[in-house]
Amino acid sequence: MENKSERIKLYTDGACKGNPGIGGWGVLVKAKNLKKELCGFSENTTNNRMELVAVIEGLKFIKQNMEIIITTDSQYVKNGINQWIINWKKNGWKTASKKPVKNKDLWVELDSLVQNKKIEWKWVRGHSGHPENEKADQLANEAIENSYDK
Repeated sequence: MENKSERIKLYTDGACKGNPGIGGWGVLVKAKNLKKELCGFSENTTNNRMELVAVIEGLKFIKQNMEIIITTDSQYVKNGINQWIINWKKNGWKTASKKPVKNKDLWVELDSLVQNKKIEWKWVRGHSGHPENEKADQLANEAIENSYDK
C-alpha cells in the first residue's frame, strides 16, 4: 500500500422515498487536504440504483490516480462489484437464476470506473452511528428534500 496520505476516502449512501420513488444519493469525499460533499436526486428510481449512483459519482469526482477506500452501507454494491459481477458478465448479464441483472446500466458503468484502480471496499451497518456514513445518508436525504423545490 502507498503512503496513507495519498489515499482518498469515499463514504457513499443512497435513499429513496418510496421504492420506486424519488431517490437521492450522497457522497462524502475526504483526503489529506480535501473534504467535499456531493449529492443529487432522481425522480423515479430505487434505493439500490441510488446506492450505485453514489459510488459512481464519487469515483467520477476523483481525477487523479490514487488509492481509494470506499465505505458503503450497501451489501448489494459491495458484493455486487466484488463477487457477483464476475458471473454476471460470464453469463451475459444474467443472474444465477437466468434472469436479467437489475440495474445493468449502472453495473456496467461502475465496472468500467473501477478498472485499473486500487480500491479497498468497506461495509458499515447503516444508521449505526458511523459519522461519515450518517453524513452521506444526510446528503442523500437532503437531495430528496431539495428535489421538491425543483
